[in-house]
Amino acid sequence: MRTTITIDEELLDELKERAAREGTTVSRLIEDSVRLVARPHAGVDTGQPFELVTFGKGGRFTSFDTDRGSVLIEQDDVARYGRRG
Repeated sequence: MRTTITIDEELLDELKERAAREGTTVSRLIEDSVRLVARPHAGVDTGQPFELVTFGKGGRFTSFDTDRGSVLIEQDDVARYGRRG
């Protein structure tokens, strides 16, 4: 369906640049954005399993070494930005 909207010129320029980078159209970007807003929020699914780190009477219940925070930070950096070095 065809419709007319009023949009800020700077935002339109940003959309045009992004559409060119991603090989899509401004219309598709706007349509996808409206879909995200129109759908009920069911939570974000990262596709990664979630592990709740707990402590208690039975001891530690996680595979992570929570005593070594730097190791966790490094693992997160490697997962997020790629290999070491």
